[in-house]
Amino acid sequence: MQDTAKYLIHAKISADGVVERSDVVGAVFGQTEGLLGDELDLRELQDSSKVGRVDVSIESEGGQSFGDVTIASSLDKVETAILAASLETISRVGPCQARIEVTNIEDVRAAKRRIVVQRAKELLTNSFEETVLTSDELHDEVRESVRVGKMADYKGYPAGPNIADGDAVIVVEGRADVARLLEFGVKNAVAVEGTNVPEEVAEITQERTTTAFLDGDRGGQLILRELVQVGDVDFVAFAPEGESVEDLQRGELLAALREKTPYEVYVEAHEVADAESARAVATGRSSAEPTNTGSNETGPMVDAVREGTSEDTPTESSNDPTEEAAQADDDSRKGRGGSTAAAVEPVEEREPDEQAEPAPPTLGDHVREVVGENRGSARLLDEEFGVIEEVPVADAFDAVEASDGAHALIVDATLEQPLLDVASQRGVTHAVAADTGEFVKQPALPHVRPVDGFLN
Repeated sequence: MQDTAKYLIHAKISADGVVERSDVVGAVFGQTEGLLGDELDLRELQDSSKVGRVDVSIESEGGQSFGDVTIASSLDKVETAILAASLETISRVGPCQARIEVTNIEDVRAAKRRIVVQRAKELLTNSFEETVLTSDELHDEVRESVRVGKMADYKGYPAGPNIADGDAVIVVEGRADVARLLEFGVKNAVAVEGTNVPEEVAEITQERTTTAFLDGDRGGQLILRELVQVGDVDFVAFAPEGESVEDLQRGELLAALREKTPYEVYVEAHEVADAESARAVATGRSSAEPTNTGSNETGPMVDAVREGTSEDTPTESSNDPTEEAAQADDDSRKGRGGSTAAAVEPVEEREPDEQAEPAPPTLGDHVREVVGENRGSARLLDEEFGVIEEVPVADAFDAVEASDGAHALIVDATLEQPLLDVASQRGVTHAVAADTGEFVKQPALPHVRPVDGFLN
């Protein structure tokens, strides 16, 4: 009845004694019976569902009882007012004297109307605004539908519609990557469908300007390695580390393609990613000296460079001391050691108990110092891994921005995007951090490396 009622009659009851709910309900029906005639008899009105149940809540305290009476009514205003007035004729509840006073007749529909008005305002504000398109939006939507092409087929492999006619091709991993590129208007992609690069795709890379756009995981690295062996790659682009091309948003995908790296630059950066191997190449360390390369890929290149260094270095058979001195001076400026330098500069005789000079510090030594001792600091190193400056992490951005010729950066904190960007701008080659954040854009340099490989 409460859901269909038009009005609610609210009344207060007080009794000089202790009474219960059943006493109040009995008094309401008993003392109003026959008072208003058969048409407004409370029992008849309840049977015809024109009046709801009599709700009573009553409490007793100090020998008296107080409570509330609520009756729902679907009668009109006049009949409801008459019924409410009849409640005030009740003078006794059970054995006790009692008084009932009607405090209010609530119009339930008014409350519903307020709810309707409030909801209508919300709908008018939110719903219609989203469905109205401006003329520019209409143009953009139609233009987008024309721009996005349909998936094509290139010799049995998923590709964009322009793959047959264009002078450039983008090689991706799978069909979903091609579909993602098509969604953003890139129509010259072809998929290799796995880590085994097919001959058809390898052939087209020989004829076109080729960009390898791959996932930022180990699978992408493996595809690139095989693609280089069987085809010809001009540029390289990767999704952010741990993400796939098919998951990139429009801005991330197009930014990755715009910032693609020439393959030669990528190879050079990849080869010097190991600090020990890079230092061995720079200093011309002999192959007899043990070096911890940490990577099977860079070792052969280091050995080749060492062999070239030993062959190019003048031998003791040279008869021109001027040429030997000039060559030694050139070697010293380039950071290379050799037999010529030993021939020009006499070796000082050491006492038997004289200790050998300590080996120069490595990048790993600096990492262990910064992370293990100076908690919360950042250190800038030069190409010889000498300390340029050491500052608190909070000042690392300003220190890198003001640096000139910094080669490596070690941070005992999380490497954030702003610090990575300024390090790239200042030409830093290596960045070692206690943790790496989520990079929106990761440049080719510096090479970001966690400290785990140095502390184990």
